[in-house]
Amino acid sequence: MSSMRTVLTSVAACGAVASGLGLWKAVAPGEERKREILKNLPESSPERMEESRRRNALIMQVLKEAAESDHNVAQSYGRQQ
Repeated sequence: MSSMRTVLTSVAACGAVASGLGLWKAVAPGEERKREILKNLPESSPERMEESRRRNALIMQVLKEAAESDHNVAQSYGRQQ
């Protein structure tokens, strides 16, 4: 009886995983749709890509300066407002 329950539980678990994978495959976009999505991303435009690079460089610069200083930025943020 215990082995029968183990087998049925295992089959049910495998069925749940298989149905989840099947639903994932049914909902996931095809290759054509993936190419269309990638083509329409903002980063596909050279101007937008350069803007993103500049913004990321500025953010990294601010983070680097914050990491190098002993000043607690989070504590002073509330006082400025």
